[in-house]
Amino acid sequence: MLAVVYLVFNEGYTASGGPRLVRPELCAEAIRLGRLLAALMPDEPEVLGLLALMLLTDARRAARVDAAGERVLLADQDRSRWDRAAIVEGHELVRRCLRRGRPGPYQVQAAIQAVHTDAATAGDTDWRQILALYDQLLALAPSPVVALNRAVALAEVTGPPTALAAVSGLACDLAGYAQFHAVRADLLRRLGRGREAAAAYADAARRAGSEPERRFFERAAAASRSELSAPASRVAPTRPEGAATDDRSDG
Repeated sequence: MLAVVYLVFNEGYTASGGPRLVRPELCAEAIRLGRLLAALMPDEPEVLGLLALMLLTDARRAARVDAAGERVLLADQDRSRWDRAAIVEGHELVRRCLRRGRPGPYQVQAAIQAVHTDAATAGDTDWRQILALYDQLLALAPSPVVALNRAVALAEVTGPPTALAAVSGLACDLAGYAQFHAVRADLLRRLGRGREAAAAYADAARRAGSEPERRFFERAAAASRSELSAPASRVAPTRPEGAATDDRSDG
C-alpha cells in the first residue's frame, strides 16, 4: 500500500511523460492518502515517514518549474517559494519517527529531505549528513537507484572523481535510466570533460519521460558543447536532493 501511494506521488512530482513536468493533482491525492493512512496507523513509523517524505518533497514543488514550465534545479530554486508550513509539518513527523527507534526506508528518505529543506541556501546543505543517511538507506533498501543518489552526495563530499567511479559501476543496471546518464554527464562536466558530458546529456534526453525533462537535458548538452574549452565552475548536481528509491522524485 505504501509503495502504491508513493508511486502516485512520484508520478505527480515528476511525470513519466507528457507536456508537464509536474502533475499537482496526483501529488495532492497521494498526500491525502498518506494522511488517511497516518490517521489509521499513527504508531507505524514507516507510514509517518512516507507522509513526511511526501510533504517535504512537495514543499519545493512551486519552485522547481519556472514561469514557462521548465525544470529548475534545486541549487537554482527560489527557496522563498517553498511551502514552509509543509516543511514544518514534515520535520515534526521526522522527529516523531526518530523517537520510535525503528528506522525504515521511507523514514530515512524523509530525513534526507529534511536536511535539504533545513538549508537556507544550496551552499548551506549538509552533504556529509546526507551521505551518511544514504549509507543507511543503502543498507536498508539496496538498489542501483539509491546507489546513484548516494553518488550525487558523494560528489559534494569527496569530489567528482570518486563519484564518477561509483556511477560508472552502475552502468549495466541503469543503462536505460535517464537520470543515470544525467548524473554521469554532470560529473563529467564538472571534471572539464565537456565532449563526454554533452554525449551523456544527449543520452539522458533520449531516455527522458516528460517534454520539459527532455528539453532540460538537451539544453544541458548544448551548454556542455559550448564550454568545451573551459570546465564549468558552478556546482549543479542533476539530482541534488534525490532521496527516492524510485526515480521520479528529483529536482
